[in-house]
Amino acid sequence: MTSDLFQKRPTRRELLRGSATLAGSAFLAQLFPASLIRAAVPGYAPQTPAERAAAFRAQVGATPIQSQKLTDNLTLISGPGGNVVVLTGPDGKFIVDNFVSPAWPKLKETLDGLGNAPIKYAIDTHWHFDHTDNNAPLHAAGAVVLAHENTKKRMAEVHDVPVLNLHFDPSPADALPTQTFSSSHKLQANSETLTLEHVAPAHTDSDIHVHFEKANVLHMGDTFFNNAYPFIDAGSDGKIAGMIAAADKGIALASNDTKIVPGHGPLGTKADLTKSRDMLVVVRDRIQKLKSAGKTAQEAAAEKPLADLDAAWAKGMLTSDLFIQVVYLSL
Repeated sequence: MTSDLFQKRPTRRELLRGSATLAGSAFLAQLFPASLIRAAVPGYAPQTPAERAAAFRAQVGATPIQSQKLTDNLTLISGPGGNVVVLTGPDGKFIVDNFVSPAWPKLKETLDGLGNAPIKYAIDTHWHFDHTDNNAPLHAAGAVVLAHENTKKRMAEVHDVPVLNLHFDPSPADALPTQTFSSSHKLQANSETLTLEHVAPAHTDSDIHVHFEKANVLHMGDTFFNNAYPFIDAGSDGKIAGMIAAADKGIALASNDTKIVPGHGPLGTKADLTKSRDMLVVVRDRIQKLKSAGKTAQEAAAEKPLADLDAAWAKGMLTSDLFIQVVYLSL
């Protein structure tokens, strides 16, 4: 996502200034204790995890859409959810990921602006709502919804994310993938070869990479957050070791000219991915050492093991302390 929510963390003054409408958002409650918000915001009432998830959707959905041409027939669309890539041509439109549900009118308008060809495939890089929320309207428009088999499984389940205090109900039946695969899958369209490959549990256990081979573009989904600490969903069997392995796969596929699309953040390069991978190795080793010494997640965070990394990486969705807890759970 190239939304400001994931590119930089708002200051306390900015958050409190906007608190009349955002007091219930996942980010506000995440970054500030409820007692502080109650004292600063008249009428503030803590929300349930389900309400917080709804507020998260609404907040992200309000982010403007931005488009960037990658090649003549590939477009990167960023903003209200994970980064979207659209392949266009006489064989139809092929869309990778599709934002949160409140963004559907803006997404449809953007897709319509890319030509009159019908939408043939909607590909999910993993199950999370900010990448799959518009499966249903895309399916209704005639698209095959294609994903790893674990994406369909996870979307059909109830999910609680205690570290973020969020709750998600199962997705409706018409939003579930209509075609799945277990290891890899290839598509040929618009003079392009799309190679979809499942990776070992990383951000979740449903992650895939989508490689546009002719265009030399690699969409890595949320196995790559560019220039920020990534979220790793331990509740979906996410593992920091898998994040590192997924980065290694991407690095092996890429040349110095490859355009690498992260799940969140600006368009990246092989050098960006390598830098992210190296950071994850350092983080894994430091947090594992503390966990092996018997430290709790809170005790590990209190030791500030990432203090020298925070200036470069703690500028996205996760604060340093929260990222330490996320990694601790994924070890």
